[in-house]
Amino acid sequence: MVEPFLGLYLTTARGLSLGQAGAVMAVLGAGSFGGQLAGGALADRLGRRATLTGATVGTGAAMLALGYAHGIVTIIVAALVLGLLLDMYRPAAQAMVADIISPAERPRAFGLLFWAVNLGWAFSMVLGGTLAREGFQLLFWIDAATCAAFGLLVWRAVPETRVRGAGRDGDGPGGFVQVLRDRVMVGYATVMLCYTFVLMQGMTTMPLAMREAGLGPQDYGIAIAANGVLIIIVQPLVNAWLSRRDHSLVMVAGFVLVGAGYGLTALASSTAGFTATILVWTLGEITAASVLQAVVADLAPPHLRGRYSGLYGMAWSGGFLLAPLGGTQLLGAGGPALLWLSCTGLALGAAAGQLALAPAIRRRRAAVIDPTFSS
Repeated sequence: MVEPFLGLYLTTARGLSLGQAGAVMAVLGAGSFGGQLAGGALADRLGRRATLTGATVGTGAAMLALGYAHGIVTIIVAALVLGLLLDMYRPAAQAMVADIISPAERPRAFGLLFWAVNLGWAFSMVLGGTLAREGFQLLFWIDAATCAAFGLLVWRAVPETRVRGAGRDGDGPGGFVQVLRDRVMVGYATVMLCYTFVLMQGMTTMPLAMREAGLGPQDYGIAIAANGVLIIIVQPLVNAWLSRRDHSLVMVAGFVLVGAGYGLTALASSTAGFTATILVWTLGEITAASVLQAVVADLAPPHLRGRYSGLYGMAWSGGFLLAPLGGTQLLGAGGPALLWLSCTGLALGAAAGQLALAPAIRRRRAAVIDPTFSS
């Protein structure tokens, strides 16, 4: 609930300028980037259960600290701590799925997580917007309580799933060095960084582009709501079918759809027009999301699943950080046309990169499903 309304909270309830609020948001994003790295290492060294519990309970405490912080310095420190803890759970959660689900069923499992996250996001946006009218403090308390409850539930009800006794060299400080030596994984993370930069334009610069077209925040809210609604309706219907297709080709199709959707946005000038283009790139998002994390699980050795998921998460956090910076520069330099056509080019570039990685990913997946497979 807090993140979508944080900028509004900082400028109204705490009286920060737009520049100061932007700095706080940037610090939060930078913390998230580091949290993915730390979460991956902790998931491999301490275990998935301990990392999930510590990160989410800590997030709850950090939420309250930010909610009660006064003064720009204190707020920035609280935002940095919150950023570090906020996404630390992701590599552990992804590694846990890879630990307990067979390779053939992982795409469906990750697809269900994607669907659940979007369902929760849609619900929290509506409820958070309603509650924010009465004040922001309650949002921080609800977020803190739900995060802590999740962590405690994991500790009480979810067993540890980390594989023990295999690849113990990955427990040392050099564990991430091993990940970075995997050229396929590094290439995949680079493709994800490019794709995320494009995808996140809908959450960052699209409201600014719509304003240039004479549309307001309410128009953007109506248009972007189509994204969540379509995911909630369509994802469960197509997830199983997509998961049985070649993973790289599914991603290529998704990237092309995302690029086409953003390219068509250059022609949009009304709420209906923007909504239509959002529906196009959301179909691409649904397509790609059905297999994205399953590829990471296939590439990762069991003892490095947390770190591989951490690198994947860092690519997403990096794209989220760069999206508003690059998007606003493109929008300012050449207007909406340059921004959206550049997004199309980057999405097609990501598709080409994924095609180049496809043979190596197929070989690695075949080896995971059938250990006797030889390339």
